[in-house]
Amino acid sequence: MRLRLLFLTSVSLLLTLAGCGRLLPDFRDPPRPAGSAPAPIQPQGTGRADFGLIDAPIDGGTQGRIRRVAADFGSCHATLLAAQVQLTPVPDRVDTATCGVVGAGTLDVDRGTVARLSPAAPVMTCETALAFSIWRRQSVEPAAREILGSEVVQIDHFGTYACRGVNGQAGARPSAHSQAAALDFAGVRLRDGRRITVAADWDDGTEEGRFLRRIRDEACHLFGTVLSPEYNSFHDDHLHLEPGTRPFCR
Repeated sequence: MRLRLLFLTSVSLLLTLAGCGRLLPDFRDPPRPAGSAPAPIQPQGTGRADFGLIDAPIDGGTQGRIRRVAADFGSCHATLLAAQVQLTPVPDRVDTATCGVVGAGTLDVDRGTVARLSPAAPVMTCETALAFSIWRRQSVEPAAREILGSEVVQIDHFGTYACRGVNGQAGARPSAHSQAAALDFAGVRLRDGRRITVAADWDDGTEEGRFLRRIRDEACHLFGTVLSPEYNSFHDDHLHLEPGTRPFCR
């Protein structure tokens, strides 16, 4: 009888508490004041992203910032996207013992500029895409406006990925192109219709030549290896732009 009374008393107490509210505390976030913005969602895998890098002027620290961000594909990709540069990731692949792509994508539209790449959507490493995007916005376009008095609408190139040795020579060590880690810049097309090329305008002593030399020199603050017609005959029609830690500019 006593046990039955104790049981009924316990049930009655539980029902009373249930009627007054929750038995357990509510661990949801407290309500936000009216009109306040929700807490921002933190992106995943972007701990080393540098969201101001592409729109910052080139200085002595730019190359180091590129290397730090590019050490992690997620951070590199996030940095590009924050600047409205679309790099569409491609699967890693191994084509031969020395050729393949890792941490790469197709460099598509840059919505922060009108200068488009031709051919479009080349495959390159994220580090190459990052360095090139800075060079396009902070060097090529301003130099064209200042020296040539017109806007760049197209950047022509000879490609990025090619399974070959250095300078295309049989038996040579693998080129950076064999890892999609370089771009060969050929020239630009301007809004006023002019076409400026390394092949035709490098040595003519004109404003076109001054433009090409300036963007070559500024590329040396972004890329590890920059090769021009002054290096050898294999580069008489393009600038070889290759990121990395080995400083060589000629």
